[in-house]
Amino acid sequence: MTLLSVRDLNVTFGTPEGDVRAVQGVSFDIEPGETVAIVGESGSGKSVTANSLLRLNFGADVRISGEILLEGRDVLTMTEDEVRSVRGSDMAMIFQDPLTALNPFYTVGRQIGEAYAIHHPGATKKELREIALNSLEKVGIPEPLKRVDQYPHEFSGGMRQRIVIAMALVNNPKILIADEPTTALDVTVQAQILELIAEMQAQHGSAVILITHDLGVVAEITERVMVMYAGRVVESASVENTFAVPTHPYTRGLLKSVKSLDTARHERLEPIPGTPPSLIKLPSGCPFHPRCAFADSLGGRCSSEAPELRIVGSSRSACHLPDERLLGLMGGAS
Repeated sequence: MTLLSVRDLNVTFGTPEGDVRAVQGVSFDIEPGETVAIVGESGSGKSVTANSLLRLNFGADVRISGEILLEGRDVLTMTEDEVRSVRGSDMAMIFQDPLTALNPFYTVGRQIGEAYAIHHPGATKKELREIALNSLEKVGIPEPLKRVDQYPHEFSGGMRQRIVIAMALVNNPKILIADEPTTALDVTVQAQILELIAEMQAQHGSAVILITHDLGVVAEITERVMVMYAGRVVESASVENTFAVPTHPYTRGLLKSVKSLDTARHERLEPIPGTPPSLIKLPSGCPFHPRCAFADSLGGRCSSEAPELRIVGSSRSACHLPDERLLGLMGGAS
């Protein structure tokens, strides 16, 4: 059975300036043990999609529609008690900023213990302390007997991220959502955190949804990639196809704008022209067409008709270009 099935997810935030259509028609499946990356620029809808899986976006000014089926149960129609039973046990999240994710007034041991106690109300204080110690040891915190009674500000950024990972994994979740888990860390610590997530995934058998804009991180640990732009999925493919044969001009732009090992030293990077659109006033047709080097070649279709995701080679792409042009995108814009 598919572990998680998202169908036609739409998330809209009401604001005084107008409706922000943050997520539009997003659909995907997650299988047990799979690692999937959701990539895109800031404002593309990555984190809103992730928060919706745990129903963290609910509020008076938020409208959510579609289905989020966790082993056949729709998270969007669950009661508050049912959602609380899912958070932290079936699905857990590693938040982007561990310093704000941790409570500064409580020791890290108490916070890890509380994350476990929510789903195991019969656990004793002694058991909770042992679980906290074991969790700290698993994620590589040195001297856990000493550190378990310390506060978040007494740890480095990398250590705090390890503590957040320990909290997320303490109940052996089926799905681990990592929202930009390495953004504020230096390169060496980034590698350690990615290795730790991979090790914990292997031990617990969790599926991982990685939210990131860092394509190097994507290449390191993921199997499949979803590329989002302006609240929509514009490409979905294996990580190999995403890097070798991108089938959407936006994906091509992301790859051309970052340095890679096979980029010649004299070769200039190509930034994507323009800026992401306002989610209140989206362009007509394909939302990427004002920034796309290929749009003028299709006689106005891109500005009048929104493309649907369709099979192109071994990928799925939302673009009006013919298949043969999409499969040769990295050759240039001509």
